[in-house]
Amino acid sequence: MATAATEAADADVIVGFNPEICSPKLIDNAKQLRWIASLAAGVENCMAVPGVRGRNLLVTNMRGVDSAAIAEHAVALAMALAHGLDAYAVDTSKGVWSREHGATIPVQVLEGKTLLVVGLGGIGTEVAKRGYGLGMKVVATRDNDRNKPDFVSYVGLPDEMLALAKTADVIVNCAPLTPQTTGIYNDKFFAVLKPSAYFINVARGASAVTSDLVRALNEHRLAGVGLDVVDPEPLPPDNPLWRAPHVIITPHISSRSDLPGEARWTLAVENLRRYANGEKMLSVVDLTKGY
Repeated sequence: MATAATEAADADVIVGFNPEICSPKLIDNAKQLRWIASLAAGVENCMAVPGVRGRNLLVTNMRGVDSAAIAEHAVALAMALAHGLDAYAVDTSKGVWSREHGATIPVQVLEGKTLLVVGLGGIGTEVAKRGYGLGMKVVATRDNDRNKPDFVSYVGLPDEMLALAKTADVIVNCAPLTPQTTGIYNDKFFAVLKPSAYFINVARGASAVTSDLVRALNEHRLAGVGLDVVDPEPLPPDNPLWRAPHVIITPHISSRSDLPGEARWTLAVENLRRYANGEKMLSVVDLTKGY
């Protein structure tokens, strides 16, 4: 990082992945910097650096590039929990075949149930599309915008999240991490859920208060959680979330896929061309919103 900060002294553009490219030392040392090109979708690390907003830097991200893969991961977590695959995975690892044990594992059919997507952006829309394909009723929230595709029944504003969560069977967090979304999944949120509800998080771990989530699970106030993101990351081995019931955790890898990844580089190259020619840029981050 020290070498990068030195090399960035005369740079107009910084390209790379978070959090490396959003180091305060790197950005502050880049006195000529005009554009930060993030090769990931989340840019909360950049937004936390005062110099980014203070200097009104151009920031672009990879919004939408990995949406399909992340959405499939979210649905996979929900279906695994609904069909008790977390418990059967343990049996498999132990070489146990037990219909008696299987008869004690709760199972839910998602068809006809209600899916709440929090954050109906690129990822959220793909999650909603897949939920609708499973026969679910889909509702959602989004920031200052009620526009929706036909497969979403209703879109509420952020202050409607708790009301919508009360009747939801599956809640999927797809919202970017901002001061407004930090810690929104807390005791107050978990208190309104059905005890049969599942909570899935494929956005940012800090949107959930881990201690409150663990308490809700241990008190059986929700049926299970599927987490690709946690707080903190990596999750320490002694964190009680590992031992809470009905939890599936994946290590922030939901964007991985067998696709060649060409879309990321196509967007990066196209933005570089546009930047060099003074044209309108793609996937520009709104500095006031932070995403």
